[in-house]
Amino acid sequence: MITLAIPSKGRLKEQALEVLAKAGLAVSLPGDERKYRARIEGVESVEVAFLSASEISGEIGQGSVDLGITGEDLLRESLADWEARAEIVARLAFGNADVVVAVPDIWLDVDTMADLDDVAADFRQRHGRRLRIATKYWRLTQQFFSQKHGIQVYRIVESLGATEGAPAAGLADVVVDITTSGSTLRAN
Repeated sequence: MITLAIPSKGRLKEQALEVLAKAGLAVSLPGDERKYRARIEGVESVEVAFLSASEISGEIGQGSVDLGITGEDLLRESLADWEARAEIVARLAFGNADVVVAVPDIWLDVDTMADLDDVAADFRQRHGRRLRIATKYWRLTQQFFSQKHGIQVYRIVESLGATEGAPAAGLADVVVDITTSGSTLRAN
């Protein structure tokens, strides 16, 4: 039996089901929305598991599911050695978002990561603390800041929701989050 995991709710679930249907793989949805298993019509060897998008990559990494439709950001974040444990078979044309570093609008002189490195060093001198970065993407943030850009003077503040509001709430100075248009980040 092959287990295919798809997002359990929302727009990503609808778009995943649509992609499968266009490929001739219609999923027979359970009558009870609280059930998280389904079948593909006419394909007895495949079971569909409905999981949260963030759970899918972890289940792929553990080998609990054979295939999954989830975000590449979640795959890279949840599996340290994802290239050895998973393979991206196809990039689907939905759910596109970018992982971005966002700084407050008033930081007019920050245009590059080198500028942010300067601000981080200055921040520690002036404020006696490290630059705080709100994110749910710990691994991606550490790789991008420390390994790719050599920025070391920062502290990650865990954010499990409404990350873009962390600076206004005084919880962080910078945000690393996903965005499709940037409008929510700009508004906050």
